Amino acid sequence: QVQLVESGGGSVQAGGSLRLSCAASGYRYCMAWFRQAPGKEREGVARIYTGSGNTRYADSVKGRFTISQDDAKNTMYLQMNSLKPEDTARYYCAAATSSLCGLATPAAYRYWGQGTQVTVSS
Repeated sequence: QVQLVESGGGSVQAGGSLRLSCAASGYRYCMAWFRQAPGKEREGVARIYTGSGNTRYADSVKGRFTISQDDAKNTMYLQMNSLKPEDTARYYCAAATSSLCGLATPAAYRYWGQGTQVTVSS
């Protein structure tokens, strides 16, 4: 059983930064951040393989967001810089126990956190 707890959301002006955290317990092969804005589908933002540290990003956040992990703290992070109003969404931490964990396949992630709201004002 994997448990995930996010923190770090909030409100910020465009151009600002936020760091999200996801405290995890239990085995997970890979972890990811997804986001969902009102009226839109859930979108994969960034993914990291917990073993290799290999990362992947959505084109919309490349160069602005960085996913990372602290093995000692069992915590995954999403550093978000140069935030834009279109980044406004509820952000979810997700974990998968198999290698089938792409950004386009939220169904592959068995475990989800409760989400944390990020609001970027112009």
